[in-house]
Amino acid sequence: MQKIIDIRSDTKTRPTQVMYQAMLKAELGDEQNNEDPSVLKLQEMAAKILGKEAALFVSSGTMGNLVALMTHAQPGDSAIVESECHIFRCEVGGISAVAGLMVKTVKGINGLPDLEELENAIIGEGRLFPTTKLICLENTHNSAGGTCISPQQMKEIRIIADKYGIKIHVDGARIFNAAIALGVEPAELAKDADSLQFCLSKGLACPFGSVLVGNKSFIEIARKKRQMLGGGMRQAGVMAAAGIVALEEMIDRLKEDHENAKILAEGLTALGMKIDMSTVQTNMVYFTVPEDMIEASELVDKLKESGVLIGPPKGPEKKIRVVTHKDVSKEDILEVIEKVKKVVRS
Repeated sequence: MQKIIDIRSDTKTRPTQVMYQAMLKAELGDEQNNEDPSVLKLQEMAAKILGKEAALFVSSGTMGNLVALMTHAQPGDSAIVESECHIFRCEVGGISAVAGLMVKTVKGINGLPDLEELENAIIGEGRLFPTTKLICLENTHNSAGGTCISPQQMKEIRIIADKYGIKIHVDGARIFNAAIALGVEPAELAKDADSLQFCLSKGLACPFGSVLVGNKSFIEIARKKRQMLGGGMRQAGVMAAAGIVALEEMIDRLKEDHENAKILAEGLTALGMKIDMSTVQTNMVYFTVPEDMIEASELVDKLKESGVLIGPPKGPEKKIRVVTHKDVSKEDILEVIEKVKKVVRS
C-alpha cells in the first residue's frame, strides 16, 4: 500500500495511543447536568492554563466562537472583525444568521487589525446605531499564514477596547501554537481577552472538541447559549479524556511542527515557489506556484498520485496551504520536498 503524507491540515491528526486508553477508562457522568468528572477536570485544566476563572467544553471551534458572540452581545449590536478572519470567512455567517450581529471588517497586517482602522470602525451608543460591543481577533491567524498576535499587540487592542467599553473575544483555535512560537505562557496571550476558545482537534491531536474560557459569569451564560445551540452533552467525558491528555502531553511538541514547516518552506522556496517567509511563524505554509512552472491544480493532482496530499489552490493568486502536524515527521517533509522537485522538473 502506498504511503500517504497528508499535509492539508492539522485536523488530519489521529489520537495518540495514550488518548485511546484514556477514553476507554474515562470517568463519566451527565455533562448536561454538570456531572461528568472528566469534563469538569478538562475545564478546570483549561481555565488554569489560560489564566481564566472558568471554562466550557464545546463540540467545535465554530460553536465556541458562536457561543462567545451570543454571550457578549445582543442581536442588533455590532462586532468588529479582521477582514480575513475565520469567524467572518469560514463559519457560515453564524455571526449574523444566529448571533444577529452586524459586522464591520477592518484590514489586517499578517492578521493583526490596523489599530487606527480598528478604532475608527467603532460605532458608539445611540438610538439609531448598531453599537459596537465586541472585537474579535484570531491567534494564530489561519489565512494570514499561521501568524501570531503578541501579548504587547493584545495590550494595545485592550487599551482601545477599554476606552469604549468593548469586550474582546479571541478565536484561539491554535493559541498554543502561538504561545510556543512566541515563547510565552498561553495565559499571557489570553490575559487581555474577555474570552478565548481553543481547539483540541487540530495540533493537539484530539478527535473532537474545543474549550471556551472566560470569567465565571460569562461561562455561566455561555453554558445556556451552548444549550440553545444543541450543545448540551451527556457522557462527554469519553471525548474530554483525550483533551486532558492533550493539555498534559501535546503542547510542547508543537515546536516540532513549527520546525518542520520552516524546513518545508525553505525547501519549496529553493524549488522556486513564492512564499512570504515572514508569515511562516508556526505550522502553516502558504505558497504560490509560478505560472511558468506548472499549473497549481496540476501540481496538487500529481502530488496526490505520488501519495502527498496538499490543499487546493484558492483565490485569485491560487495560493496553496500546507500544514504540519504530529503525524508528519521531518523525514516525511523531506520526502515531500523531493516529490515536489520531481513533479516540477518533469
